[in-house]
Amino acid sequence: IQFSARHMMVSKVRGTFEKWSGTVALNPEHAEQTVVDVTIDAASINTRDAQRDGHLKSPDFLNAEAFPSLHFKSTRVEVTGKQSAKLHGELTIRDASKPVVVDVEYQGSAKSPWGTTNYGFSGSTKINREDWGLNWNAALETGGWLVGKEISIEIELELVEVAEPVAQPA
Repeated sequence: IQFSARHMMVSKVRGTFEKWSGTVALNPEHAEQTVVDVTIDAASINTRDAQRDGHLKSPDFLNAEAFPSLHFKSTRVEVTGKQSAKLHGELTIRDASKPVVVDVEYQGSAKSPWGTTNYGFSGSTKINREDWGLNWNAALETGGWLVGKEISIEIELELVEVAEPVAQPA
């Protein structure tokens, strides 16, 4: 899970969330029935700058101590083409939930050397961080702001198919 934001209005800072977990109930025949539920560890943010990462974990931004996770839960899938869809869902950051739409592209499937079936997806969306109360900023003497409002999010996901658990008789 990668993201980028404008910095000082002249460049982009890129980062990742290194720890996350979730489930995808994928229905290859009926993609519109797919359900996604992902939890992201807020403290796993990494922009390759320890001081900036500390600030992003602070109450000015994610407040990772009080709100240790971000959460995305799908609400519906809108199939837009043979290999594409819009994944609608609720993104929760710092206990604020807002709707987001992730543009998804199906990259294909393959049998692995270990006998599993793997599926590949790419996703992208943009959010305004201020919609979740992430309002901290600093004015620049040349005009503009230190941190851009728009956050671009990119996701590369490889799913490994697992058999549904079978209920055991009591």
